[in-house]
Amino acid sequence: MDLIVRNGTVVTVGGRTEVDVGIRAGRIAQLGGTMNGAREIDVAGLWVLPGGVDPHVHLTPPTRSQQGWRWADDFESGTRAALAGGITTVGNMSFPERGETIADAIATDQDEADGLALADFFFHPVLMSPDDANLEQIAPLHQQGHTSLKIFFSFARFDRNVERYVTAMRTVAAAGGVVLAHCEDAAIIDCCCNLLREAGKTEPRFYPDGRPVQAEVVATQRAVGFAETTGCPTYVVHLASSRALEACHDGRRRGVPMYVETRPIYLHLTRSRFEEPEGAKYAGAPPLRDQHDVDAMWAALRFGNIDTLATDHAPWNLAEKLDPATDATNLRQGVADLETCMPMLYSAGVRTGRLSLEQFVAVSSTNAAKLFGLYPRKGTIGVGSDADLAIWDPELSRTIEGAAMYSRADYSPYDGWTVTGWPRYTISRGEVVQERGEITAAPGRGRLAERGPHSPL
Repeated sequence: MDLIVRNGTVVTVGGRTEVDVGIRAGRIAQLGGTMNGAREIDVAGLWVLPGGVDPHVHLTPPTRSQQGWRWADDFESGTRAALAGGITTVGNMSFPERGETIADAIATDQDEADGLALADFFFHPVLMSPDDANLEQIAPLHQQGHTSLKIFFSFARFDRNVERYVTAMRTVAAAGGVVLAHCEDAAIIDCCCNLLREAGKTEPRFYPDGRPVQAEVVATQRAVGFAETTGCPTYVVHLASSRALEACHDGRRRGVPMYVETRPIYLHLTRSRFEEPEGAKYAGAPPLRDQHDVDAMWAALRFGNIDTLATDHAPWNLAEKLDPATDATNLRQGVADLETCMPMLYSAGVRTGRLSLEQFVAVSSTNAAKLFGLYPRKGTIGVGSDADLAIWDPELSRTIEGAAMYSRADYSPYDGWTVTGWPRYTISRGEVVQERGEITAAPGRGRLAERGPHSPL
């Protein structure tokens, strides 16, 4: 073997067992039994988990923007942060620039990632313009392994082109893929932001009122209706409210292929944060919700009604988030979360008894790998799978300090929080890429992860 991980407890969605893991040529070659290795790591007392699969990140290539924005992390700094947090595979949203096609966006992002990424990656082409050229490229991109498509209900162009977006969903369904849906209604957001301006309520503390729960609910209901009509598997990204969750449940009860993602800020923070002097730093889309919504997210994770936890990692520097030129209607959306996502879920979920270890593995790795055509190459620990492992120290405590972390964001929304449970080692395709907080991987070692068709859970 090239590497043997000895004396740990291996955890998958099916359970846990004390077994040695033998790795050869980047894959798991043997579980248990007699083995000799070029290198051996004794991980007694630690959990051996599948590396995290985060299917929703925004890493801005140095040569491009996304949505006209430039977030702080590119494929190098973003995947460095991912490895530090136990995440070994990321799914990046690939936005075409004006005049480009979805195939152009994928090609450019892959060129950037090939030279910069430390972790493995895959892409979700973003359908900004459902014109003939882009609609014609959906099926060929699926044949090339890009078996997903991102749609924003929150842009005015969605309603101007809704028939073509429905056509896109039919095409994705026929090609064996899955649509990712950003569910906020553009008309409601526009109306509410106009009402805020007219009332002079433009301080950041009013940000949640400009993107209210009903905007999320209406768009989620439409997504369920389109999925039911087209048969297209639909994955609602960053769901934040109990009412939107119920809309997904309503579809699921009728057999509609709906899947649900939430993100860390909706588990750990509430809208009361916007009352702080620097409340703008918490802005995301949708906004932070109320405590009963936070409670609903935890309950849904526990009972399997939320399928994945993903970061929607879209980091800014603090000065950009607090820019006085912005107001409640246009705050800069997104926070850094790749390094903190899994540790905070472990600390607040597993250690408190809200989640089992097996549930932790499901929502942080296995379910995303299945939904996006990566399983069993990714998302599990089995013979033949990629040797992507997060060796978890359940007693290691750290105090979060965003400015000292690997993301180029200079703050974290959780600065000062003490979190217990971090990866002591991260292994990607058999290579130890993080050891005791130090990244040992080189830029450009990450690879495009091979994907097959969407698989239902």
